[in-house]
Amino acid sequence: MKELTSASVEMAFFSLLMNAGSLTAAARELGISPPAATRRLNLLEERLGVSLLARTTRRMSLTAEGEEYLRHARRVLSEIQDFEHYLAKSMVEPQGLLRVNATLGFGRSHIAPLISAFYQRYPKVHIELQLTVNPPLVSDNSFDVCIRFGEPPDSRMIARKLADNRRLLCASPSYLEKHGKPKTPRELARHHCIAIRHGDEAHGLWRLSSAQGTELAKINGPLVTNDGDIAVQWALDGLGIIMRAEWDIARYLDSGRLQVILQNYRTPEANIYAVYPQRHQMARRVRVFVDFLGEAFARKGTKSESPV
Repeated sequence: MKELTSASVEMAFFSLLMNAGSLTAAARELGISPPAATRRLNLLEERLGVSLLARTTRRMSLTAEGEEYLRHARRVLSEIQDFEHYLAKSMVEPQGLLRVNATLGFGRSHIAPLISAFYQRYPKVHIELQLTVNPPLVSDNSFDVCIRFGEPPDSRMIARKLADNRRLLCASPSYLEKHGKPKTPRELARHHCIAIRHGDEAHGLWRLSSAQGTELAKINGPLVTNDGDIAVQWALDGLGIIMRAEWDIARYLDSGRLQVILQNYRTPEANIYAVYPQRHQMARRVRVFVDFLGEAFARKGTKSESPV
């Protein structure tokens, strides 16, 4: 037990050292001398048997082992803090660091405004918003909450549905006037279809279902991107047909700038979920944030505007 306590103290020291940026600054925060701080670091490295920092007279930088130790140390310290708050029930107001991941377009249009409103209500929560094309791997500890389309395939994650969402096939009136409106999935093969590439998954097939069954439509077109906003803009420019989530295009459907096609066919669902690791289920900052998102999306329904 004493060793476990000592290890957590060392983790806290190393985390503080990296936040401070130097041994002198860390010593000042701890109320000890710089030589004493240096000794603490040396003892930690001796116990671990690795060098955590590469040091010169001018600067210090993390070694590969140091980066790994710091990442795990901050995770462990965060879990200890969360568990203590949970047991004591002493944290009336959520606080601490909250790392949020979302896709580029949806994160920019919908999640960022919600984070602004959330921070104004809970200013003790410090938030890092990371926008990526694809959601991070489950094994990646770089986020606390991930906003994604579709449930996670991994049982180690908790998923809360925030809103129903469906993918729609649509095109601009100018494109449909020039090229005609397809009446069956098979006719898509002779149209310009704008493909959105997600990672390594195939982007040349669209799955459409009806009462008669499911059809795989092979799509063709000169335009491919990994950015959904760019694909939407190309469709607005009259360059082709896209399959896009309703949350992203509802305002263009309402204004008539895009028109839905093949309405008798269903495309794969794209329901919106807040996903977080099981280890965070007791973290108040996570639970409050997810509840906040759920309430905001419920108020807004499936409209395009940001659900603030």
